Amino acid sequence: MENAKSFSSFKAYGRALLKTPIRMRKRMWAVWSPSEELTEIKARSGAEMQKKLQWYDLVAMGVGGMVGAGIFVSTGSAAKMYAGPSVIVSYIVAGISALLSAFCYTEFAVEMPVAGGAFSYLRITFGEFPAYLAGANLIMEYVLSNAAVARSFTSYLATVFGVVTTDAWRVKVQGLSPGYDRLDFPAVAIIIILTLFLCYSTKDSSIFNMIMTIFHLAFIIFIILAGFTKGNNSNLTKPGIASDPGGFFPYGVKGVFNGAAIVYFSFIGYDAVSTLAEEVQEPAKNMPIGISGSVMIVSILYCLMAASICMLLPYDMIDPQAPFSMAFKHVAGWKWATNMVGIGATLGIVTSLLVAMLGQARYLCVIGRANVIPCWFAKVNATTGTPINATIFLGCCTAFIALFTELNVLLNLVSIGTLFVFYLVANALIFRRHVVTGVTNPWPTVLFLALFSASAIVFVTCWQTDFNCWWSLMISGGMSIGLTILFWLRVPVVHKGEEWEAPFMPFLAAASIFLNVFLLGSVDSKSYVRFGIWSAIAVCFYVFYSVHATYDSDVLALNKSIKIDLELQTHKSSQLDIQQTQELVKITLV
Repeated sequence: MENAKSFSSFKAYGRALLKTPIRMRKRMWAVWSPSEELTEIKARSGAEMQKKLQWYDLVAMGVGGMVGAGIFVSTGSAAKMYAGPSVIVSYIVAGISALLSAFCYTEFAVEMPVAGGAFSYLRITFGEFPAYLAGANLIMEYVLSNAAVARSFTSYLATVFGVVTTDAWRVKVQGLSPGYDRLDFPAVAIIIILTLFLCYSTKDSSIFNMIMTIFHLAFIIFIILAGFTKGNNSNLTKPGIASDPGGFFPYGVKGVFNGAAIVYFSFIGYDAVSTLAEEVQEPAKNMPIGISGSVMIVSILYCLMAASICMLLPYDMIDPQAPFSMAFKHVAGWKWATNMVGIGATLGIVTSLLVAMLGQARYLCVIGRANVIPCWFAKVNATTGTPINATIFLGCCTAFIALFTELNVLLNLVSIGTLFVFYLVANALIFRRHVVTGVTNPWPTVLFLALFSASAIVFVTCWQTDFNCWWSLMISGGMSIGLTILFWLRVPVVHKGEEWEAPFMPFLAAASIFLNVFLLGSVDSKSYVRFGIWSAIAVCFYVFYSVHATYDSDVLALNKSIKIDLELQTHKSSQLDIQQTQELVKITLV
């Protein structure tokens, strides 16, 4: 039996590093079955998570998680710098893309109700390395988005107490780079409080979230009604500063999609809902309602709230840090509403932080189960039924980043990570529908996914150029549609969800892929640099740690299986010897 102790000593680790290429070939594309994810992998956490959640818990979690994070954080930046009043359309585009992705997530979550979300879905389709890369980006997405939301919490909390300057409660430190030089201690405090609360109980956290979300929705309805009654329709077309671009589309159609890439950050919450599948009663019934229902409700609220703020104030006068509360300062006789909105926004931000921090811990827990990171992160507390180690670790990381990093630095990087993972999940659903490993030929499906992504990339590249190339848009767009129809007609479906399945496949998942690629093309170049650096760090970690840890785990499992087989053979052999001895005794007696 092979030794499985790559980290037992420096010499052993050196020998393991020399075998890295061989081990990577064995591990990178290794897949697990859904039954293994639900039994063997799940058992590595020790205690089980408690199944106490219903569909209304999930809807409340989704609504609370998305509304607080998105509308109160990214709307101001998207409207002022990217889309103008057409941020309303940006939310429609982002909402459609999120709903398509939600259907993809739901089919996986019903078939395999585990806490791993996209990480688990990709591991049973594309293998260990793609799942790990997606998992690394998911963790980055959650930590950075929670840090952004926590800093927004400080801005809105200041307005509750009548503080006009949104940076008033932050401490400016000389010598640090711009964007990292304002320390935010209230953001750190709220993260620590919620981390401790999440360590205690998931069900109690859900009840707290539901109560907070009900109050929060009341404030949202107030904002919508105030915007439509006190707002001015002329603000939808006229800027506050005459020299700024005017019209409903001041930055053109391109601005709409650039804005959509930013506000897509607003839909992260439903992804967190999918990580609760392990704690849900009757996943086949409750998960579709919880995920898709929350996305639809939130999309409608986002569009109404975006219209409200654009009517209250010209887009170029919107405050990107605390857009809604500051907007009421410009409405005659309604300055009192600033405090009201500040309270509502603060409640919403707390609920969104609660849900997202709950989701990020469950992702890290399941990634720890897979041994691509130390299994210490996978431990579930037997008393509380929560992943305490993962919760505390990520809470500390989030607090540290929230202390230093400005909101505008975080938003783009969050969106690119989100879009990348949603893109992979849509690809995974098509692959799983049409490929059974070792039974069907995977290459027609792989070829379709590659060509479809390539045509989407060509389309978005042409779209982003300043040249008049409508003919290339028609060709690449038509090619995407033609490839999908050809694939639908020629490649048979070999696997369907038994209890729930996404409708209109493969067109639904293909549309999700196309929209995610399109929105990825709208993210700025600096975000791609940061994304590339983080992905490179993640790959290095995989090469120097993860591939050896998972290889050791696989060898240990194989050795255990061999040991059991040998014991069975020994037992059978001893039984046979006893039978032969008994027969000899009988012959001798005769």
